Amino acid sequence: MQEENLSLKRKILRKICALGGKGIPDKLYLKMLYQVRMGEKLNLKNPRSFDEKMQWLKLYDRRPEYTMMADKYEVRKYVQDKLGERYLIPLLGVWDRVEDVDFSMLPEQYVLKCTHDSGSVLICKARNAFDIEEAKQKLEKTLKANYFYPSREWPYKNIRPRIIAEKYMMDESQEELKDYKIYTFSGEPYLVQVDFGRFVEHKRNLYTMDWQYIDEEIEYPKDPSVRIERPECLEEMLECSRKLAKGTASLRTDFYSINDRIYFGEITFYQEAGFAHFSSEEYARKLGDMIVLPEE
Repeated sequence: MQEENLSLKRKILRKICALGGKGIPDKLYLKMLYQVRMGEKLNLKNPRSFDEKMQWLKLYDRRPEYTMMADKYEVRKYVQDKLGERYLIPLLGVWDRVEDVDFSMLPEQYVLKCTHDSGSVLICKARNAFDIEEAKQKLEKTLKANYFYPSREWPYKNIRPRIIAEKYMMDESQEELKDYKIYTFSGEPYLVQVDFGRFVEHKRNLYTMDWQYIDEEIEYPKDPSVRIERPECLEEMLECSRKLAKGTASLRTDFYSINDRIYFGEITFYQEAGFAHFSSEEYARKLGDMIVLPEE
């Protein structure tokens, strides 16, 4: 967020959030942070937009199983129970400390990530080009952080910080995996978001359940010139999403399609931590209307 784009009030609130940190009650913190990030007041009494309802869910929909579902290691058991082991990317190892990782025993290509956050992904495409010392430093720093506090995403609060290594996977592009992110409301798939170019120029296109292009944007720019074919396994992917999201008000389930076979990616409770910028207020309200909030 550009400093020059913030009003004086938003700059002050941002400073308070940064300095107050963990000591600020969750509800007050989110009200201030929402003003900083979105430039408007957060309505928790009668939330209407998608982002407002995300904040409400952070505060009032806190079920113990969410911790396991957000944990990138423990969620594997959940997926195995709900879908079966065949949907899991092969696991190469899990460790509590950086010094426990024996890099010499890992294959030529692999992916490292921490279990308790979002974004700490390190990809080794070639052993001789991978900076192990830099990777160790990044992992060490991430292990010390609690991902809950910056945006108060409750499922992350009590996850046990660990490191996992998974098999490196590629789809037909031979460059990167397209990420199929399925939005579910009341356990039913409604929208597919496809992220691509994440390590070059991040873009995302949106599609309906019958693979019609949606001319809207959520946080990142769309590119209608990029033709993303309907996955052959789309119906199976949607059914997997239903099984994982059963019993939830709003959930995003992520998958990869590799040689017409589906692999689970991760579960996300709050898109963009509930601070997603939409191309139109109408679309933000439309998705917000899809979320039926549970009784507080």
